[in-house]
Amino acid sequence: MEMLQVLTFPEPVSSLMVRRGRAHLSNAEYYAFCLANPEMRMERSAEGEIVIVPPAGYESEDRNAEVVLQLRQWAKRDGRGRATGPSTQFFLPDGSALSPDAAWVSNQALYRRPKDELRKFPHLAPEFVVEVLSPSDRLRDAKTKMERWVANGVQLAWLIDGDAKTVYVYRKGLAPKTRRAAAEIRGEGPVEGFILELAALWKGV
Repeated sequence: MEMLQVLTFPEPVSSLMVRRGRAHLSNAEYYAFCLANPEMRMERSAEGEIVIVPPAGYESEDRNAEVVLQLRQWAKRDGRGRATGPSTQFFLPDGSALSPDAAWVSNQALYRRPKDELRKFPHLAPEFVVEVLSPSDRLRDAKTKMERWVANGVQLAWLIDGDAKTVYVYRKGLAPKTRRAAAEIRGEGPVEGFILELAALWKGV
């Protein structure tokens, strides 16, 4: 498979962007590419670019693990859906393939997808996603990703900046809102009843 590799250096670290000429990788080809390169963390843009990004640092991964833990514990008690972590990737309607740091999908949405698809990358937008800012992330790019999530059908999305003790809240059809130095943030819509305790995230390591 012939590919053009374009190396870019966004601040503060580098990333690798892979393009396949004029033809985009199909979903099956992209999934095979991910399987062939398990050591790489990658996503696909709506334009067909495969973006390979660096892993999160220890502190941001600790924060992310806390989010996933709280969301999974709530999801098990609530029983209406399932929560996953950053290894899960979704094929979205605009052609992109993105991995949120945490996601919640309703049982109803999961039941509509074939079992073999759920073993790979499901073709659906989670109802709820969370992204945790890491040192390698630029806030502007992270916000753009949140807008893409919502544009593809995500009903509620939180972008968490632990260092700034800030949560950016994105909801379908509404302007983003900012919560600063809150002790907790409450879910709404699809995840009404979920409460994310923020003290551990603000504390860091």
